[in-house]
This record gives sequence, structure tokens and C-alpha cells, in this order.
Amino acid sequence: MGSSPNSKPKIVRGTAGYVLEDVPHMADYIPDLPTYTNPLQINPAYSVVKQYFVHVDDSVPQKIIANKDSPRGVHFRRAGPRQKVYFDSDDVQAAIVTCGGLCPGLNTVIRELVCALYHMYGVKKILGINGGYKGFYAHNTIALTPKSVNDIHKRGGTILGSSRGGHDTTKIVDSIQDRGINQVYIIGGDGTQRGADRIFEEIRRRHLKVAVVGIPKTIDNDIPVIDKSFGFDTAVEEAQRAINAAHVEAESGENGIGVVKLMGRYSGFIAMYATLASRDVDCCLIPESPFHLEGPGGLFEFVERRLKENGHMVIVIAEGAGQELVSESMQSLQKQDASGNKLLQDVGLWISQKIKEHFSRLKIMHINLKYIDPTYMIRAVPSNASDNVYCTLLAQSAVHGAMAGYTGFTSGLVNGRQTYIPFYRIIEGQNKVVITDRMWARLLSSTNQPSFTVSKIAAEEKREEEPTGEQQ
Repeated sequence: MGSSPNSKPKIVRGTAGYVLEDVPHMADYIPDLPTYTNPLQINPAYSVVKQYFVHVDDSVPQKIIANKDSPRGVHFRRAGPRQKVYFDSDDVQAAIVTCGGLCPGLNTVIRELVCALYHMYGVKKILGINGGYKGFYAHNTIALTPKSVNDIHKRGGTILGSSRGGHDTTKIVDSIQDRGINQVYIIGGDGTQRGADRIFEEIRRRHLKVAVVGIPKTIDNDIPVIDKSFGFDTAVEEAQRAINAAHVEAESGENGIGVVKLMGRYSGFIAMYATLASRDVDCCLIPESPFHLEGPGGLFEFVERRLKENGHMVIVIAEGAGQELVSESMQSLQKQDASGNKLLQDVGLWISQKIKEHFSRLKIMHINLKYIDPTYMIRAVPSNASDNVYCTLLAQSAVHGAMAGYTGFTSGLVNGRQTYIPFYRIIEGQNKVVITDRMWARLLSSTNQPSFTVSKIAAEEKREEEPTGEQQ
């Protein structure tokens, strides 16, 4: 389990194996902080809600499947409003920043952060940091009000702009201090959350009364601990358009093959869920499940068989799948973008060309292959209804946590409940498809594709068992 080098995890232990991986609080490093009555107590919108305030000891288990002898296990602090807050609304100067690539729902999160601060807590001073992390020290800001963000959830992208890289902890915290900002809401993926963790540690080192809150954003759904990231449902839904188009193209031509490349640098969740939702996909290839092209049990063999059976097929491939096969140049595999992500080669184009070359070389049959890459179309659409609701919950939970004095945490859904998760748990690794799990088995049964890894191992074992002809 990783944690920031400057701090130790805040662990609370209870009976029967109960473990609370708690989040930092400003009172941990700033003594004698004043508290205030939560404005929600007099907010007419919440007057009808019974037990609206979260109990101080409420927590959410990370794992909910247990037997009678299981320890209670790891828990996270339950999100929601507290009876006492650590900020006077008139003194709050909030800042919101979006970093990294685009994702459906960014504008919805921005809108709901602004509306929660303004309408729930009466915060009037809200800044939008333009252009990602570098906007802090480039002095790019815009004032945000409920009126200015009213319709932005209907648009894709982010009204604040975004960028990769540009993280300079000292410059950012200097800017936060100079501007009098005391709540920072950072929307981004695992790299962005690592940056948020460094900002929090520097703020704690300086003993500043500033809450640093992360809202996890990754269209690939590769952030650990949380159930899913916002924008994922929209991405799966939007991917259906590309898969449907590929299916129409494949079905309409002789020996038609439709190849669709979807997002998934290290994790194949979009490809897997889009495949399961579609039912028109014959083969799904993801980074977690290695495959091979040639020989028994290989992709080419399966494509030939499926074309002979059905006369057409659809292949969905995640962008990070088969990268070890794409290039023989290790140098090209080591290049990175400004966020430190590997620069991947276009596996969709590569596999399309390899399939064409295979059938052309062997002259088995004539094929019609169409390649569709909807990546940027999917990233740019507004979030759907499901994601809009989720974005609202994430944003409101983040604001409740900051006002209650919590800091150094990410707002996320765990087992269907909103929680506060310490940064170190979010940045310790990546969420990946477990190919020994039931969900991948469901996909294999849906597509009726082989498990190429198992097929390759079986073929190799069979060759080893064959007599060499030298035995007496």
C-alpha cells in the first residue's frame, strides 16, 4: 500500500478486524480551528430531510461480500454534510481546475461544484482556473457563478480548458496562498490526483488552512477503489454507435470485417462493457488479455473460422491491447506524453493491416475490412443522464467534505455509497480487468471467442508432447 512520503496513513482500528482508512483533517495540523453551524440547518431545501447530517462514525466497507467468520475489513469515511463546518461561507475563496484529457461530464462536475458551494453553503467567491495546473501560476482565472454555468452540462469538453503536465508544486501553492484561495477542487485522472497529493502535502507543510479535494476523472475507468468514474457510462453508450456502424458495414459486404478501436490505455473496461452491451461483437481484445496472431488458437485462425461460419465479423480492440506486438522498436514504446503516459501506436490501424496482409498472402478468401476510430468523438460528447446524476453526487460530496474541514481526499463511489478516499489509495495503482473474473468469462461466452492466452499455452504444450523422431 503506497502513501505520500511526507505523511503516514491515518488508520483507525476497531473490533472484529475493522479498519478505517481515514482522510486527513485540517485540525490534524492546525490547532484550535473555529467551527461554525452548517448553513444547511436553515436551508429550506433540506428542512424535510430526516437525519441529513452524516454521523461522525459512519463508514463504508471496501468489500461487501463476506462470510460469518470474515473480519470487517477496510472501510472509508462516508461522504456527506456534517453538523459543524470549519469555514465561514463569507471567507471561502474556492478554485476549480480540470486537468488531463477530455471526458464526458467535466462541465457537469464544474456546474454542480459551483451550485453546491453557492446554493448550499452561500459561497460567492468561486474561481475557475483556466488551462489545467499551469493556469494557477499563469494567472488564468474566470469568475464562476450559478448563472454563468447554468447550461454548461449540455456541452462536451470543459469550459475551463485542460492540459497535460504543467505541474509545479511550489508555484501552484504560492499562487493559492497569494490569491487567498482556501478550497481547491481538482478534477482529473491518476496523474492529476498525484499532483493534488503533492499540493496537499506542501499546503500541510506550510500549515495553511486550505482544503484540497480531488474528483476522479478517467474515461478508461482505471482509477482503483471506486466503483466507476464519471463519463464511463456515457463512453460505453456512445461506443455503441461505432460498433453498430461497424456491424452494418461488415454485414453488408462479402466477408466483411468491422474493426473498432476504443479507449483503454491500460484497462479494457470500455471495450469489455461496450462488447457486452452490443451483442454484435465477435471478438474483444484488451490490454489485460494477451493474444497472438499466427498459428493454432491465434486471432487469424479465429477470424477465418468466424467468416466461414457467419460471413462477417466485428472486432473491438482497446487502444492499449497488443502493444508488445505492434512495434519491434523498444524506443518507441518508451516515449511519454506530458502527463507521463506511454505514447501508444495505433493498434487499430496495425491490426487491420495485419488481417488484410494475412488474407492477401494466403489467398484464402477475399475480405472487406472497415476500420472505425471513434475515440475523440466519444470523449467530446456531453454526459448522459446516468453520468449527470453521478457527477452531481461526486461534486456535492466533495463540497460537503471540504466545508467539514477534510482535505487530501478524493470523492468517490464505493459499493454504491459516496465516500472520502485518501489520495494514497487512489494513486497506488490502476484498476484493471481481471481476466480470471466472472465478467470476462461472461464476455467470452457472449462473443464465443477463444481465450487466446489459453489457446497459445495449449498449442505450445501439444508441440512439446509430440515425439521428436530421435527417441528409440
